[in-house]
Amino acid sequence: MFSKILIANRGEIAVRIIRACKEMGVATVAVYSEADRNALHVALADQSYCIGGPEASESYLNQNQIISAAILAGAQAIHPGYGFLSENAHFARLCRKNGLVFIGPDPESMERLSDKAVLKELIRGTGLSVIPGTKAVASAEEAGKAADKIGYPVMLKACAGGGGRGIRLIRAAEDLEEAYLQATSEAVGAFGDGSVYLEKYIFPARHVELQILADEQGNVVCLGDRDCSLQRRNQKLIEETPSPAVNAGQRSQIIRLAVEAVKKIGYIGAGTLEFLLDTQGNFWFMEMNVRLQVEHCITEMLTGIDLVKWQIRIAAGIPLSFAQEEIPMQGSAIECRINAASCGTLQMLHVPGGPSVRFDTSLIQGATVSPYYDSLLGKLVVYAKTREEALRKMRAALCELVIEGIPTNIQEQLRIVEDERFTSGNYDLTFMGNR
Repeated sequence: MFSKILIANRGEIAVRIIRACKEMGVATVAVYSEADRNALHVALADQSYCIGGPEASESYLNQNQIISAAILAGAQAIHPGYGFLSENAHFARLCRKNGLVFIGPDPESMERLSDKAVLKELIRGTGLSVIPGTKAVASAEEAGKAADKIGYPVMLKACAGGGGRGIRLIRAAEDLEEAYLQATSEAVGAFGDGSVYLEKYIFPARHVELQILADEQGNVVCLGDRDCSLQRRNQKLIEETPSPAVNAGQRSQIIRLAVEAVKKIGYIGAGTLEFLLDTQGNFWFMEMNVRLQVEHCITEMLTGIDLVKWQIRIAAGIPLSFAQEEIPMQGSAIECRINAASCGTLQMLHVPGGPSVRFDTSLIQGATVSPYYDSLLGKLVVYAKTREEALRKMRAALCELVIEGIPTNIQEQLRIVEDERFTSGNYDLTFMGNR
């Protein structure tokens, strides 16, 4: 096991990783921008280093500064969290070059799997159904010819995408050229890679994902499914596990197929396979995230398995200590993402309590929400033996959560969890007006 880990991230996920390390007896090193000098993750870590200015490009994306901090601190490994450098193969290779373990997949796997069009080719033949689509298209003209063959409507997506960026829905041929220019431009800005591909638009559908863990010894397990269909402009708002749209037979089959597929592609680490579930109950593979997901918390609440600790153990070469049939998946867990509506300074924070209520956050008195980073303030998570009880618990927790000084979406989340379409479990990707 590592004796010291550097966390190359900020906010609630940096705090989450530091807490896991402390429980494992592993020393921690925080890095921070000038804007985060007084942040909670800096205070909690055993050591901390300022690595640059407030812009992410000057700090949390500054690979050389992060590597230098790790070497100076005597860290043996770097945990990237999610976002920033978590899916950056160049950074993973830089870690290896400097004798540091990147807590995640190796750079070769990352390169192979990060291109969604290439990944779909790997997945074909594993037993999973892949959404009809193309490899990367080099021009709007090529995209138009491919769209004619696939049939409208189609989705244009960034090959190096994530977080809902670089995505455009195209309903007719006359809309394609403008959408292509918008998607490629957004992809360049978000990922430094403007390549895009096309896939058939599955509608209506739900967004269902499967959490997997795979160790170096070839053991692979799936920790169940999560329903992430509550989205606005491809940004997730609420997630729950298990999905109310998936029955026991479907779940058993898709878990088996997912485990087999991960074994075939030789993946190691924590990862997520994402699907669209159509109205006929068919799972269509979309992509694989080769990192920890924001919504990993609900899987932890459902199964009692700490995903962050297992990421670290797997990176240290430790085999999984449990088999698929030993994973408990009873009950229901729900997560509401609490986002800032604008910048501000925290004046008061009251966090709800009670059995199986969790609020992952980096908020402390006087904390300032700056314009430089993601608007996520925290993740409110509840667990109960039934979905109905979990819904009641979430409503109570949202009513009790108080954040003053920073405008938030708490009231909107409360309206959603009280909406009959959500409480009935009969919702899909159109819930928030997405079409």
